[in-house]
Amino acid sequence: MNQTSFYRPVSGLDLLKRIDGDARERGCISEEALGRIDDVDPHVRAMTAIARREAVVAASASASGPLAGLPVAVKDIFDTSDLVTSFGSPIYEGYQPRSDATIVTLLRRNGGTIVGKTVTSEFAYMAPTGTRNPCDIGRTAGGSSSGSAAAVAAGMVPFAIGSQTGGSTIRPASFCGIAGYKPTLGLLPTVGMKCFSWSFDTIGLFAAGVRDVAYLAQVLSGRRLAVDVAPASPVFGVPDGYPWTGASANATTALGTAVRSIERAGGRVRPVRFSTWMTDMIDAHETIQSFEAYQTLGYEYDHHRAELSAKLSEFLDRASALDTATYVNACALMEQAKVRLSELFEGIDVLLTPSARDEAPDGLGSTGDPAFNRNWTLLGCPCVNVPGLWGARGGPIGVQVIGRPGEDARSLAAAAFVEQAIAASAGRPRLM
Repeated sequence: MNQTSFYRPVSGLDLLKRIDGDARERGCISEEALGRIDDVDPHVRAMTAIARREAVVAASASASGPLAGLPVAVKDIFDTSDLVTSFGSPIYEGYQPRSDATIVTLLRRNGGTIVGKTVTSEFAYMAPTGTRNPCDIGRTAGGSSSGSAAAVAAGMVPFAIGSQTGGSTIRPASFCGIAGYKPTLGLLPTVGMKCFSWSFDTIGLFAAGVRDVAYLAQVLSGRRLAVDVAPASPVFGVPDGYPWTGASANATTALGTAVRSIERAGGRVRPVRFSTWMTDMIDAHETIQSFEAYQTLGYEYDHHRAELSAKLSEFLDRASALDTATYVNACALMEQAKVRLSELFEGIDVLLTPSARDEAPDGLGSTGDPAFNRNWTLLGCPCVNVPGLWGARGGPIGVQVIGRPGEDARSLAAAAFVEQAIAASAGRPRLM
């Protein structure tokens, strides 16, 4: 790991054990989180707004519920009534919503304490941000949920909220060496979130490990998603090739390490071959996302084009040329693919792929390639980045567990199995 590292993720489940009903301890944990932000964020640059210290500590100490006052950071595309929400754009500098996004309300109702907002790519597209990777500040943290992933990886907060329209949760989690979870489309409400593409926008969750993120998902969804005991012997399907782009040698090696760890732990691995329709989904995602973004960002494009980044402006210029018939055809292909999706899971519980093409690239000029994520977002599949592996250049490199839509509990349990298998192979203590 690079010597300029601020990597120190903190388990939310461990913090809950520490609190054990103690209000004073809740306040101390929030105070520690704010202190860590003060110390580390000038280097990592994950936060866009930080709540008042007195208010945070008081709210945490008096909180009740399954999150017990734990600090949470929220991506700056979600409305917050007490913090500025700028969507990563100068157009909305200083904008103060009068209400909370639904996911923020759910956090507060369950005892979470919002300590701040995190950096996002402009309107959650792909323009690079100034957030640095806590594992190596000379590299990107990914995008568009760069700030949320970095805040968790740097130990500023145990939990953070992000989003994914292409690969904006899984890829940053992989780059930053933490767990990232993109639920089945629609599992968590997006009301009060700045829309980019209504067919794809999905709330994403970040935490130190898979069990942590599964617990947060259970709290926010009200569904049984927490992982108490990993499945005894899940069956993982590993594709023999990818229609979008090949994985790097680095990512291929990491996937091979994960496969060997799974097999040593008693899991089973079977080869899978993608059908030709998976190739069609690459263009379908681009068409649907482009057509919808040209409408959702219509006001900004029509009235504030000069304040858009060149990257987003050029994307919307191209999107403006798409006609409705092309969009409708892409949507029809997507629906056909969703019907055929069960073919991919015949004889297996989940799929296992690289989370990204490689570990985080050097510099801040790119957020990385979302190729290994977009089709699964289009298909509405639950996806989990499993941390614990490191690449040849010293950065984290994750593997992605992908499940059938609606099978989030199975996907999270399988991901926990992989995480534990990797830890056991590396001789690390059992993860609880």
